[in-house]
Amino acid sequence: MTISVPDLANEHLEIARAASSGRSGHKLYGGRDHQMHLTMIALTQGSQLDEHNNPGEAIVQVVSGRVVVEGAGESIEGSTGDLVVVPDAPHSLAALEDSVIVLLTVNAS
Repeated sequence: MTISVPDLANEHLEIARAASSGRSGHKLYGGRDHQMHLTMIALTQGSQLDEHNNPGEAIVQVVSGRVVVEGAGESIEGSTGDLVVVPDAPHSLAALEDSVIVLLTVNAS
């Protein structure tokens, strides 16, 4: 399986711009029978993923734009090309500008 990340990112950013939530998500890999999950999330400037818990370990790859992850008393900013290790605590993510991320999660066994 091959996925064009730039093409899919552009497609989902357009969907997010048209959505009232300012977001669009697409599962790239994973499911009930997998521990690892990859999800592309597009967010318009000012949109966010409200505070939530990790299902296990998580890393955000910023495909485009600029985001901030807040949790465990930290505020971690990431921009295009950055990898952000998500705190193992309740956290949120907000788009500081129109952004696309790929979220990698590995469920705790």
